[in-house]
Amino acid sequence: MTRFRIALVLAGALASSAVAHAQQPSATRLVLDATQAHDTISRHIYGQFAEHLGHGIYEGLWTREGTGQWHLRDDVIAALRRIQVPNIRWPGGCFADYYHWRDGIGPAAKRPRMVNTIWGNAVEDNSFGTEEYMELVHRVGAEPFVVGNVGTGSLREMAEWWEYLNHPGGSSLADERAANGHTAPYNVRRFGIGNESWGCGGAMRPEHYADEYRQFAEFLRPFNDSTHAFRVATGPSGDDYNWTEVMMREAGRMIDGLDLHYYTLAGTWAKKGSATQFGEREWFVSLQRARHVEELVTKHAAIMDKYDPRKRVALIVGEWGIWHDVEPGTNPGFLYQQSTMRDALVAAISLDVFNRHADRVRGANIAQMVNVLQAMILTQGPRMLLTPTYHVFDFYTVHHDAVALPITVTAASQYAFGSDSIPAVSASASRDARGVVHVTMSNLDPNRAATVSVELRGVSATSAIGRILTAPAMNSFNSFDHPDVVRPAPFSGARVAGGTLSVALPARSVVVIELR
Repeated sequence: MTRFRIALVLAGALASSAVAHAQQPSATRLVLDATQAHDTISRHIYGQFAEHLGHGIYEGLWTREGTGQWHLRDDVIAALRRIQVPNIRWPGGCFADYYHWRDGIGPAAKRPRMVNTIWGNAVEDNSFGTEEYMELVHRVGAEPFVVGNVGTGSLREMAEWWEYLNHPGGSSLADERAANGHTAPYNVRRFGIGNESWGCGGAMRPEHYADEYRQFAEFLRPFNDSTHAFRVATGPSGDDYNWTEVMMREAGRMIDGLDLHYYTLAGTWAKKGSATQFGEREWFVSLQRARHVEELVTKHAAIMDKYDPRKRVALIVGEWGIWHDVEPGTNPGFLYQQSTMRDALVAAISLDVFNRHADRVRGANIAQMVNVLQAMILTQGPRMLLTPTYHVFDFYTVHHDAVALPITVTAASQYAFGSDSIPAVSASASRDARGVVHVTMSNLDPNRAATVSVELRGVSATSAIGRILTAPAMNSFNSFDHPDVVRPAPFSGARVAGGTLSVALPARSVVVIELR
């Protein structure tokens, strides 16, 4: 055999070895310690967001399909009930600081039309207003989370909306509510005082907004024991730590929740990138940036701890999710985008971070619920589909109001791309009111399976059952013609023996496991 042929054989053997090595599952070792559990994962971390934006409400939740008259969609309501939506933030978003609540009450035919200058210059007839929103949250089984108008509204306007919503009866505003079909008070507690006041809500400095906030918050007074307001202040944008510092210093004693906003981008604000046409670079960058919310939550929480060591004030991540370029041929102002397996993993990573910080993060609202940004549901005429993100929220219902079980890493496999890498596995664990332990886990690597070993401390289990969400490709998505490309399936890759949970986690997957 010539030296040339020997070299070729050796090169081929090395290449085969490298391929075989690349296909070997990577190993992650975790410790789940139920003896150290003390924080409860608030169900409100799994909140939703419905803004007057594009087809999020009109033709998403609120439709003329079938009857020719506006009504709530029964299929959308049923789907939202299945994921146990705890609260719905409304009417915005940026729209909140343009919205005047009186335009959306009374006979629908007499309500004024308005131009939604924030989102696509759409003309709205205000047929979806306070009563329709309250019917929505009632039918979904959620709590209301109303955001008031600070940007173009007044103290009096907000105080009167609060009275209209909550006064038990006898005042003119309570009588007006009764005349509009609801004698009993709505008992709204979660109330946002403006939205993104550093930007679309007024372009304010934190010092100015802190003064505005204190004044507005003072007038959300209780009418009885059930209407003490949970007052949510505009919080920071991303890493604006000065905003948190000023708000906690100047108004912290009057704040119940501070509203952080952070969006994941695969590209830049000018060119975010396609929701469905992308390569592994965009996949990696998206997951890496989703993980960045851990740093944001940690640093903002540290500032809050300085002024509020007892953690009375909740950190509310009031807008989060992955933001892509709109789908080709759609209105750029309507923010309509598809959802792939990549989006599902962004959701899993983010929810794991919120669960880990359950001591301070006690609310969050993904943007948004239907037909906008990282939606749970897409509609097209009478048709409806569930996105991969919806299925992640379905898996994570097991954590609602469950006790968080610390799950720490002792050895982490890495998902590498180029010269950078991130941990390949993300996880959460909790114990529900029945004493049942659940683990959710995701493999961020789109190419390689992961083997995961979880040492169980303080947990007695002999078996594990579960479900899995995975997809044929990184950019697999559900369309109206093929709505079940990405859907849950039974998972048999978990077993328990000798106090250890072993999981064979396929590439690009999310699983939920119940220990028995």
